[in-house]
Amino acid sequence: MPITARLRGVVLRPFQGAGRPVAFIATGVLIQLGVLLIMALPWMLFVPVSMAAILLAVLVPLAAVVLGGPLLTAAQHGRFRTRLGVDIPSPYSGRRPPPRKWLRSPPGRRQLLYHLLDGPLLALASAFVLLMWAAAVAAASVYVWLWLVPLDWRVDHPGYTTWAAYVTAAGIALLYAASWLSGALARLDTRAATVLLGPSREEQLARRVEALAESRAGLVDAADAERRRIERDLHDGAQQRLVSLAVNLGLAKATLGDLPEDARRVIDEAHREAKEAIEELSSLVRGLHPAVLEDRGLDAALSGLAARAPVPVRVKADLPSRPSPTIEAVAYFVVSEALTNVVKHAEASRAEVTLERFGPTLLVVVSDDGVGGADPTRGTGLAGLAKRVASVDGTLSVDSPVGGPTVLTVELPCAP
Repeated sequence: MPITARLRGVVLRPFQGAGRPVAFIATGVLIQLGVLLIMALPWMLFVPVSMAAILLAVLVPLAAVVLGGPLLTAAQHGRFRTRLGVDIPSPYSGRRPPPRKWLRSPPGRRQLLYHLLDGPLLALASAFVLLMWAAAVAAASVYVWLWLVPLDWRVDHPGYTTWAAYVTAAGIALLYAASWLSGALARLDTRAATVLLGPSREEQLARRVEALAESRAGLVDAADAERRRIERDLHDGAQQRLVSLAVNLGLAKATLGDLPEDARRVIDEAHREAKEAIEELSSLVRGLHPAVLEDRGLDAALSGLAARAPVPVRVKADLPSRPSPTIEAVAYFVVSEALTNVVKHAEASRAEVTLERFGPTLLVVVSDDGVGGADPTRGTGLAGLAKRVASVDGTLSVDSPVGGPTVLTVELPCAP
């Protein structure tokens, strides 16, 4: 690279990209001038003399600025976006609240603090920097201005070139200072606006938690829908083929009486294995998503569970309306796993399942008269149930003293 080009790059580097900060602070000054005009308008229209008139001249413009806070915030957001390419997010996750609630909300108070304190101070500093730019340009180009001075004056002042050189040097130094101050003001304004015009850290975390909760709910719904699809595919595809195979093998065994003993034994074995495969596949399909749950609802599905249980199970359900498919699936599998634990570990003679709907909450209670002592940390399936319930923001509690009885309580959120 030539030395002149390198020197030019070093000299001009402080001014590269200086136009954006200058335009940015100039726009801020214009916005604050509009606010100042509103505040000064009553004093321009009349001269308040009495105390009431002075209060009116002060409070009415101030109220106008306060009520116009959202518009000022929108203007400032647009200034940051168009001049600096900085997108300050809205402090509200949804629609902006009405004026009365906006004034009482933390974001509204932060915005007013910016418009009434930080904004004017930064605009004052920006006006000073803009004046510095004007003075620096005028000083750096003093030789140009001197050519406009009459020749007689230049002849009478032969030392003007010396002080003009000093003024030019001072102007160049001011140009560098103004460029640096413009960038510093833009950065300071960006930090202040990010804190006061955008969401606070707590609001960002709350918004993030809300987004994660919605994302998790979507994943749970998608997983439940996928289980239902697999259940339908197995029921309508592989299970029907196995049933057809078992029927054909049964017909072959019944109609082909003249087969050798070895062939008959092979057909019998194939028929038995086909029926066992149908039973295993039926159990697998019920474990994925029972068809009766989708067709007839949670009450009928739990009644089917109770009928298949080795111990007597009483089901009491009070559901005026059906919960969402995801909540129904979680409740079903909770009861299914709880009854499995009753059969395997509780040594109970009976069990009871209760379902009740309390507004936006579905309450599921499974109790038994067994030996108790159920502990989620001992691998009885309760830890997995707790995770399944937590996936939909539900809660699970177990009361199982040694000697019994055991009561498992689950609360699941659902739309009212």
